[in-house]
Amino acid sequence: MIVESHRLNKIFANLKDLPIAVVGDVMLDRYIWGNAERISQEAPVPIVSVEHETTRLGGAANVAWNVRSLGAKPLLFGVIGDDLFAQKFLKLLNNFEIDENFLAVDNARPTTSKTRIIARGQQVLRIDRENYIDISDKVEKKLLDKIIDSLDDVSAIIISDYGKGVISRSFLKKLIPIAHKKNKFIAVDPKERHFKIYKNVSIITPNTKEAGDAVGIKIHDYDTLLKAGKKLKKLTMAKNILITRGSDGMSLFYDDSSIKNFPTVARQVYDVTGAGDTVAGVFASIVASGGTLDEAAIISSHAAGIVVGEIGTATANVQEIEKSIQFERTKQGSRK
Repeated sequence: MIVESHRLNKIFANLKDLPIAVVGDVMLDRYIWGNAERISQEAPVPIVSVEHETTRLGGAANVAWNVRSLGAKPLLFGVIGDDLFAQKFLKLLNNFEIDENFLAVDNARPTTSKTRIIARGQQVLRIDRENYIDISDKVEKKLLDKIIDSLDDVSAIIISDYGKGVISRSFLKKLIPIAHKKNKFIAVDPKERHFKIYKNVSIITPNTKEAGDAVGIKIHDYDTLLKAGKKLKKLTMAKNILITRGSDGMSLFYDDSSIKNFPTVARQVYDVTGAGDTVAGVFASIVASGGTLDEAAIISSHAAGIVVGEIGTATANVQEIEKSIQFERTKQGSRK
């Protein structure tokens, strides 16, 4: 399945500085790289000699980074603490020209961070700093006020739920009706234990495990996929459901109950971290810029195929996506 060149050009041209709201759990992803050649005498664990460290935007911030990489203008709404990791997080936002003024600061919470220790290309440990209790009423109001003040300007809303306290039943019961009144496209990158609170959104983008866990069906073949997708649609009353299936591609359950499958285009898979962020961010951005649901699925599939070829959270820019689609177009042409 291919998006024609003239459509691709128009969609990407429309994306230039298009305001898109990203709401959810922001975090800082840290990677400590090194070698592990010895075992500690203190405990039977490897000693990692650090060679270098990298930091990247994670969670909802990674979604915003993906939106920015397409040339759009993400408005990032989330909560950070008042700590060292917040300073590093804000510096990264500045590097990628993502506005920090839509964030709320909560002195009682740490800035969510995930630190991965990687030795010889393998992750040996992950350290999480987080508070997954719902944000306070005061912080929720502060964040909602920021969103409501900006809703008239945005073309779509992406809700990125990592279960770290920002996306709660109370929060969504206030946000979604307001967004509906303003006819905004609402995409949700979900947390499986929260599916019942994503009512009447435009699209939900779970992977097979998240979709199956949400409805109590283990997805192991196409029949169970169909059952889970239909049950999930009924549970959430979402207009559309996009289930990402790894090497099996994606399946889109439409508002009219029809279903379409989109094959994967990934050529190398090193790390699936953040692939769901990419799908949600790119899909909503494409629809916001005038693309159809099918075009959004195809383009987000190419974007995801690019980022899984990198270690850690990553993004796909317009040039990389165009190159991937051109490669697929050439490949399909050679088969004729």
